[in-house]
Amino acid sequence: MTRHAQSERLRLSDELDRLGPDLPTLCEGWNTRDLAAHLVIRERRPDLVVGLFIPFLSDRAEREQRAIAQGDYPALVDTFRRGAPAWNPMSRPKVDELANLVEFFVHHEDVRRAQPGWEPRDLPAALQGKLWTALKRSARLMFRKSATGIVLIAEGHGRYAAKLPDHHGTVVLRGTPAELVLYAYGRKSVARVELGGHADDVAALQEAELGLG
Repeated sequence: MTRHAQSERLRLSDELDRLGPDLPTLCEGWNTRDLAAHLVIRERRPDLVVGLFIPFLSDRAEREQRAIAQGDYPALVDTFRRGAPAWNPMSRPKVDELANLVEFFVHHEDVRRAQPGWEPRDLPAALQGKLWTALKRSARLMFRKSATGIVLIAEGHGRYAAKLPDHHGTVVLRGTPAELVLYAYGRKSVARVELGGHADDVAALQEAELGLG
């Protein structure tokens, strides 16, 4: 079994090491140090992860993340590189692949594409296929706040109707699975996708909040 999530983990770790702690990312308000702290907390601090979903715990989670982010940056990145601890189900390869592939891919691009002069990576076909499969699982959730219908088309991989139209018509998004994933997860400004449809519908989609937010 090819472990694409593990490969993305290692590449993201290398990129965080290379850039250092204080460069921007595409995650609003986070630099590389903050993102590294988030990645470690996600796998090692379930008591803080719940703060992402329970509003009255969010302040504590944010304070703790800021404190962790101010620690030893190389050690923080190394902790992430080593992977989830044995007690975490994400330490198991199949769970890791299911839970982490898109997370690590998107955050890797959050780091890369926030820097000047970036270009899309030439990703292996197998990885593109895995991203397409993952996108089809999550697309209805990611596009739930769009007022338009959504059809995703990835050449060589197929098409997927992610949402029926609501107040607007349907917009067709074309791109590689990787670029469609980035768009669906709210990285619209850097995702290289083509949008087809009536101008008003495209504008409505561009204004919609996508992703988990």
